[in-house]
Amino acid sequence: MPAHSWLQTASLPRARRAPPGSLWAAVALGAALLAAALPAPAGPLRAWLGGERGGGQQASSSRADGAPNGRMPSDVADVAHVAHEAYGPDAAQRFDVYLPVQRSARPKILLMVHGGGWRIGDKTSPGVWEPKVRHWGALGWIVVSTNYRMVPQADPIEQARDVARALAKVQQLAPGWGADAHDVVLMGHSAGAHLVMLLTAAPQLAREQGAAAWRGTVSLDSGALDVPAIMNHRHPRLYDQAFGQDPDFWRQSSPLQQLAGPIAPTLIVCSTRRQDACPQGQQFAERAAQFGARVQVLPQALSHMDINRLLGEPGAYTDAVDAFLARL
Repeated sequence: MPAHSWLQTASLPRARRAPPGSLWAAVALGAALLAAALPAPAGPLRAWLGGERGGGQQASSSRADGAPNGRMPSDVADVAHVAHEAYGPDAAQRFDVYLPVQRSARPKILLMVHGGGWRIGDKTSPGVWEPKVRHWGALGWIVVSTNYRMVPQADPIEQARDVARALAKVQQLAPGWGADAHDVVLMGHSAGAHLVMLLTAAPQLAREQGAAAWRGTVSLDSGALDVPAIMNHRHPRLYDQAFGQDPDFWRQSSPLQQLAGPIAPTLIVCSTRRQDACPQGQQFAERAAQFGARVQVLPQALSHMDINRLLGEPGAYTDAVDAFLARL
């Protein structure tokens, strides 16, 4: 089957693309990222900012206790137990491994990268790992949730290298878990989605850190597939903090501009509630198709936060992601 016939993108209009940095889009995304950063006790303010009903991302932490408070909910503990690994000398270069109680003969591995505007977030936040472990752990998958160094300690390109180092370590450990080193799916949300998409578009970044090829990538509502377009329009200040003022750095850190050849099969989940999310995803998919790459765009009428928090919960959304994974 020709590669382009596999390509499935949303039926989005080909009219002139709206500027990705409209004021309302900027306010909405900034509010969602702020909500992601607030600790759980923020209550009504968190709910107003992020539209959340519990959960969400906490401020970055160097602790290595795996599940929040060192415990897993009983329904998650029934399908997995947690281990901890370091992939570098920094306290942030750590990941948690949720090993299924009943592993399949050749378990697949999901490597999850949290979001938080490149400045905050943590691998232990319930919305990052719980629904994924509950769903894919029950199917025999190994779920890994990783941290990485934050801005200003590390810029987004160096953060992508951290994720690549984590991937290399996961692949090194995979045989000991009964898994194949190549049976890894990279998944990230928001800023984490940008990082996994940068590695996908520029796999040499991953190879330079010792990582081998992986099976596929799932991007959960990335905030930055086309960095120059974002930076050249009105945008939240968090982008300036992450990407600075150098147009050359914008191009180097932009998945769309770095895409120059075949890539791993990719699923781009995008929120239809954000003006620029799905058009950027479709633009990436169309460019990838020129290289025979398999890219699917999956629009969802969910908030930026819910695209992460609800993945793994029963429903059509999780079913669609499962269908993509089954094709890998």
